[in-house]
Amino acid sequence: MRSRLHPAVVFVVIFVVIFVLHVPLLSLPYFWDEAGYYVPAARDLLLTGSLIPHTTVSNAHPPLVLAWIALWWKVAGYAPVVARSAMVVVTAFSLLGVFRLAERVANAEVAIASTVCTAVYPVFFSQSSLAQVDLAAAGLIFWGLRAYFDEHWTSVAVWFSLAALAKETAIIAPLALVGWEMVHRIPRLKERVRKWSAEAQSSREAAWGVVALLVPIVPLAFWYGYHYSRTGYVFGNPEFFRYNVAATLNPLRFVLALGLRLWQTFGYLHLWVLTGAMALAMTDPPVNDDGVERSRIAIPDQIVFFLIIAAYVTSMAMVGGAVLARYLLPVVPLVIILAVSTLGRRMRHWKVAIGFVVVAFVAAWFWNPPYGFSPEDNLAYRDYVTLHEDAERFLEARYPMAKVLTAWPASDELTRPWLGYTTRPLQVVRIEDFSLEQVLSAADFRSHFDVAFVFSTKYEPRHPLLDRWDTWVQLKRRFFGYERDLPSAAAAQVLGGRIVFSEERHGQRVAVIEMEQPQVFNAKNFGE
Repeated sequence: MRSRLHPAVVFVVIFVVIFVLHVPLLSLPYFWDEAGYYVPAARDLLLTGSLIPHTTVSNAHPPLVLAWIALWWKVAGYAPVVARSAMVVVTAFSLLGVFRLAERVANAEVAIASTVCTAVYPVFFSQSSLAQVDLAAAGLIFWGLRAYFDEHWTSVAVWFSLAALAKETAIIAPLALVGWEMVHRIPRLKERVRKWSAEAQSSREAAWGVVALLVPIVPLAFWYGYHYSRTGYVFGNPEFFRYNVAATLNPLRFVLALGLRLWQTFGYLHLWVLTGAMALAMTDPPVNDDGVERSRIAIPDQIVFFLIIAAYVTSMAMVGGAVLARYLLPVVPLVIILAVSTLGRRMRHWKVAIGFVVVAFVAAWFWNPPYGFSPEDNLAYRDYVTLHEDAERFLEARYPMAKVLTAWPASDELTRPWLGYTTRPLQVVRIEDFSLEQVLSAADFRSHFDVAFVFSTKYEPRHPLLDRWDTWVQLKRRFFGYERDLPSAAAAQVLGGRIVFSEERHGQRVAVIEMEQPQVFNAKNFGE
């Protein structure tokens, strides 16, 4: 069954629903990597017209999404609500891409269900209004895949080129498809050309398909060439390259990261409810409606989906210092489409099952799992922002002239009022994190600051599933930069101060510590 809805109508419906759901989030100050890179880079583009940021160190991400945000600021004014609204437009367009792709490989019912499941999946939902680039790149990939299945090669080249200019890792998708074309079609070319019949036209089209899939390399190469000419390095600043590439090329780390990537692709934040239902449905035969077996996604199309999923999972296990779930946004919707299609084919009352999946996904917006995860993957990021707003307004009101000891990203939040946390910049003394080692180091120069702003740099579940094993904790420290934050009270004792403000929400916390007289501290008291 094909949809009779015009794409523009579908887009408007999606946009209105997503915008309404995100209204409570649109005015929030910028969060984590938004504040650390994307917003400063887009703001530099707005103010100076430079594609290379100067208020933050360039990491060589292509500038398409940053230019989109800067354009909206230029038209509507600089404010978080403007940037977030701009990203909601991108989200709606991306979801329309999911709908059109699912409609092409399956049918309208599967497309609607897949779009709804994708929209409410916690990682996709939380990223929908954040000023970051992964969701935009994913959406453009969906449009590229739709054009690929229709063999509209010019559109294929355009969509995948735009995706690569949104984020460089989007080049994985067309390169994976080149591999598929080489295996699936190219071996037949010699025979077809030899016949030089009507099939020769098909041969030329197949060749044009490969060319179209290789075109995105060109604009990406031009961007890196421009970046090199302006900065002297190609793939981001040396520290960025070391953290995301050089330091990740270890066989054991790859195996561990691959396991995490597979979990994020098939089970993370209640995704297992859908994939588990799919696995269960596979044990049943297809449903017959009046003697007609329900259709499935064509096997070659499924192979294309799995090929892209495998390419992304493998690549993202190999590179990327932080194993963030948002890096897999281009492939999780493909898993969702495959799972929804399987349920539709093999379960008579599959829409009821989809309803349970939607409820599970929405529950994961608010429920934090019993394992470590990034707050940006559900509404935990709202708790983080709210906590930091409260603490930093307290700091600004009570200690406007004080020097504040803290760590990134709070160091940027306090010194850059345009991020939305304070009305004026405060003086900051920065440390790397709130591990025992860093806090002890800060205690040695406590005369250099007046107060300390400490906070949880990661979500720590009360009863973690894996962290009870020391081996796993040591592996995280070795390969993923994990450090355990000192509790606020312990940090206050180490620094020789007293807590004058504290707040906690759902496993995240903030505290302001006012310095007092130095105290004798023994690290053994903290089990180190």
